[in-house]
Amino acid sequence: MTILLAGCGDLGTEAGLRFAALGHRVVGWRRSPAKLPAAIEGAAADLGSADLPPVPADTTAVVIAVAADAPTEEAYRAAYVRGVANVLDALNRDAVAPERIIFVSSTAIYGDAGGGWVDESTPPDPGGFSGRVLMEAEELLHTRLAGTRTAGISLRLGGIYGPGRTRLIDQVKTGSAVIPEDVRYTNRIHRDDAAAALVHLATMEAAPAPAYIGVDNEPADLGAVLRFLAAQLERPSPPVGDAGPARGGNKRCRNDLLRSTGFTFAFPTFREGYVDVIAGNGVRHP
Repeated sequence: MTILLAGCGDLGTEAGLRFAALGHRVVGWRRSPAKLPAAIEGAAADLGSADLPPVPADTTAVVIAVAADAPTEEAYRAAYVRGVANVLDALNRDAVAPERIIFVSSTAIYGDAGGGWVDESTPPDPGGFSGRVLMEAEELLHTRLAGTRTAGISLRLGGIYGPGRTRLIDQVKTGSAVIPEDVRYTNRIHRDDAAAALVHLATMEAAPAPAYIGVDNEPADLGAVLRFLAAQLERPSPPVGDAGPARGGNKRCRNDLLRSTGFTFAFPTFREGYVDVIAGNGVRHP
């Protein structure tokens, strides 16, 4: 089968290498295809443009994994809403109907739940423009695919960490980390598990659900994460104080639906994942 990666940055490249290792042909669209490893056939593409490369006729799955150029609503809309629309238009242009299209979304669509639990049945309630735009992109995908043989899947990822994604580690090392005065839940997933989830959802035999939450097995209080990192790095525990607004809202995300498909995590909690990152394992793809 041929896999089309529409957007092939760090996460898309890692997923692409995993698809290739399973014997699939992998085509990656990105602005700088020369940076892609040899296992991925690169094609120059800007998903914000309607002029996209030809879609391989035998494409069976498409992964849309894009990132905004800037933290603004305009940039998010260009990357996600316009990007999804342009990919769908390219598929229609070339009369290619893949079995599945997976859109990499975010748990930001749920906003803040006051520390409560959310799952795929929880109505989205985005608190900022990022969640609103991602929700719009999800709705566009599912609306455009309604009545077709192509299944649309939204993978709502929590905060991705991993090789080169070391914001909290860096804060602890520099002494700039602050433990919030209240309990503030965070939902994380290691980059490798996020990539593995994309491969799993694209290739599993069972019919997929419209959406899955992609987070590890343990929503964790930010203070517990920071104290763990400080201990691992042999640094003083960060002070308790005003940590500013919660990134992504205070909520606990369930991953039961993803796990029910047979998916297992290489890094089931932040502990295993951050130990691996601190050990220097893995690379961030350019």
